[in-house]
Amino acid sequence: MTSEKPKKILIVGGGTAGWMAANLMASRWEDIDVCLLESTEIGIIGVGEGSTPHLKFFFDSIGVSESEWMPRCNATYKNGISFANWSSVPGHESYFHPFPAQTDDFTVPTFFSNAKARIQGNNVNAHPDNYFLETYLTKKNLGPIAAESFPFQIFYGYHFDATLVGQFLAEKAVGRGVKRIFGTVTEVVLGAKGEITAVRLNDDSFLEADFFIDCSGFKSLLLQDALKVTFNSFKENLFNNAAVVMPSAISEIIPPETKSTTLSNGWAWKIPLVNRYGNGYVYSGDYITPDQAETELRQHLGLLESDVAARHLQMKVGRAEKHWEKNCLAIGLSQGFIEPLEATALALSYETITGFIKHYENGFYTNKFAEIFNNEINAKFDGVRDYIVCHYKANQRKDTNYWKDNAVNPKVSDSLNKILYLWRTSQNFANDMRIHNLEGSYQAKSWACLLAGYGVLPPLESSATNAGYTSPHDLDQLADFIRRCGLNFKNHNDLLN
Repeated sequence: MTSEKPKKILIVGGGTAGWMAANLMASRWEDIDVCLLESTEIGIIGVGEGSTPHLKFFFDSIGVSESEWMPRCNATYKNGISFANWSSVPGHESYFHPFPAQTDDFTVPTFFSNAKARIQGNNVNAHPDNYFLETYLTKKNLGPIAAESFPFQIFYGYHFDATLVGQFLAEKAVGRGVKRIFGTVTEVVLGAKGEITAVRLNDDSFLEADFFIDCSGFKSLLLQDALKVTFNSFKENLFNNAAVVMPSAISEIIPPETKSTTLSNGWAWKIPLVNRYGNGYVYSGDYITPDQAETELRQHLGLLESDVAARHLQMKVGRAEKHWEKNCLAIGLSQGFIEPLEATALALSYETITGFIKHYENGFYTNKFAEIFNNEINAKFDGVRDYIVCHYKANQRKDTNYWKDNAVNPKVSDSLNKILYLWRTSQNFANDMRIHNLEGSYQAKSWACLLAGYGVLPPLESSATNAGYTSPHDLDQLADFIRRCGLNFKNHNDLLN
């Protein structure tokens, strides 16, 4: 590869991932011609309607305020995700997974301490819902934006209409000088060294570039199809391979959370937008048919007799072996996809784009650091996979073969096995996670929320178990601290208005 800075980058595919890349690259490299090719014949998936805090990082980095993009995209705030019916352990039928906050410094040590005491057989409250400000805010329908006098940062995500976000980002990118081209790729042209030199369109014209960005979705026309990069399926780890989606009427009170509720052979999401709920049932086609899944979702939503149309989607769960190969980078569904349980798709796209920009510049616009980059992104995908696999592995439902098969599935990574071992045995879970380099995609707090939330705890033999133990922590005092912090936050509906 030459060390000369590329003159032209061609992004193949629009959607959120393509237009995120266009905005980030155009704002970073004003002297490079950034073009985006999108097809009017190929629709976008358009159902990824929840995010992690990475979406705020993205908008901040391109200088777009919430007041500008959120109303345009029917967006709401997201404090985290509530999980309902993932466990049958009494008292642990549901729990809330909060995003990080600086107030965690005051509450997490108590949570870890009590969780460890509970694992050791002491009768103390280790349910995560008692320990986090974001959980309190969500119960009280408060948004995550604090008064200026509140000196602690709260990280949060959003809910949004994915199609409208794509349209908004397209306008922003064109305003930054990105050239928008319409057409459908019929052939990818390779050079003598196996690199991509051009794409042929359906009107027999050719588009040449120095570097290509593959945002062509599950087809992965450039990376996997043309450059023959291997796709590693996660099917043995994650059973779900399909989804059925439909909207429903929004409630008067708009909750600042995504809700994930288990059904017979998968789980259903409920995502609040300003104008509607987005709903979907993620399931395994090996256990239930699409028609059965749609009927079950309609029953779950109370829409069995409704004529609201449903969309059926197939999911290709896994990741490419490499995300950057020769003069091509894949972003979004073309690089990989992990089922949407933790809304990580946009976060992985953002980290892919920003990581590539860093390594591409540091390597003087060559592939010098491609292997390091690929290893980093693979680690992020595998870390997300492990965390989501744990939701299924740790489930304690016994009502269908789907849930029983997930619980006994032996196909889990060594890293996940180590984390589960540390949860049961470690004297300092968070510290040992760091020592063993297991804090990658998710911090110890998130793992502890999941495992304690599910009730992955030894049974208390009797009320006399370790009767002499007294927790050194005052939970009433902690609850008062969290309540007083909550006085600095507005009602979510008021915040949106």
